[in-house]
Amino acid sequence: MRSRRSRVLAYGLIVCFAVIALFSLRTGAVRISEREILGILWGWSKRSDATAEIILGIRLPRMVLSALVGAALALSGSVYQGLFRNPMADPYVIGASAGASLGATIAMMLPINLQLLGLGTISLFAFVGSLATVAVVFGLARTGQRTPIVNLILAGVSVSSVISAVVSLLMFLMPQEGLHGLVFWLMGGFSGRNWNHVVAVIPHFIVGMTVVLLHLKQLNAILLGEEEAMSLGVDVPRVTKRLVAAASLLTASTVAAGGIIAFAGLVVPHLVRLIVGPDHRRLVPNSCLLGAVFMLIADTIARSVIPPRELPVGIVTALTGGPFFIYLLRKHKPKE
Repeated sequence: MRSRRSRVLAYGLIVCFAVIALFSLRTGAVRISEREILGILWGWSKRSDATAEIILGIRLPRMVLSALVGAALALSGSVYQGLFRNPMADPYVIGASAGASLGATIAMMLPINLQLLGLGTISLFAFVGSLATVAVVFGLARTGQRTPIVNLILAGVSVSSVISAVVSLLMFLMPQEGLHGLVFWLMGGFSGRNWNHVVAVIPHFIVGMTVVLLHLKQLNAILLGEEEAMSLGVDVPRVTKRLVAAASLLTASTVAAGGIIAFAGLVVPHLVRLIVGPDHRRLVPNSCLLGAVFMLIADTIARSVIPPRELPVGIVTALTGGPFFIYLLRKHKPKE
């Protein structure tokens, strides 16, 4: 039954993505019909170069980037929730996004240009910051062989608060000319993004996705508990390190490309889990699809609600995910 639900959900999400993508390409200061958009995409249109540039050079890369970021955040959220056996774990709640933002902020302030394993300066620093923060939060929350939900949330909130204070201090020390761009970057969004940003995210997404797909069976075993997983032959410490590194890489690439976008990694995997169950062989692909659809909708709303100005996408996702997080807290509140 759940396998059938998974297939139906996947096909439905693909159709939804195609429809919303077409609407997203149509939405903007310049209204372009669906027929013209399809003509430009397939080379049929004989409209002016300016119209083609709007679609191919501005809206299409932004649409692709938002879909990639949504899929990456949903994927990393699925991994964190599976590893910690906790439906409230996500890159934002456990501090991975905050750590990545600190690393990226530091990279913006340094007059250096590094390249390592395909990572640029901002992505590299964001990756290191994300990984280090997750390690600290996980270490603080862990009690013996368990990671209690309350400990995880408290550790994530505490560490994120400290990191936010450090980021605020760096913003205070930053030259005025760079401050405005950093503020909007921290709010999250895809304004002004182009194909270069898409190309920068794709290799990180492929690597992170590949690592996760290679460890789906082990991740399912970890859901049973660490002792049970080890009895099944899973090297839990090694698998955990690989999956945390993959999820942190995904988080770091999204922060570097779109800034801080909260709660997408929390809401999407939880909704998919309610439909298809906890099996990551079904959960992961459907979460990626729903994450792409969710982020594309959020970006379209951000561009449409107060034209010609744009809302930061992070505000839209926070307004959606915040109430959902409160609902989860109440749902998992211990009974007296």
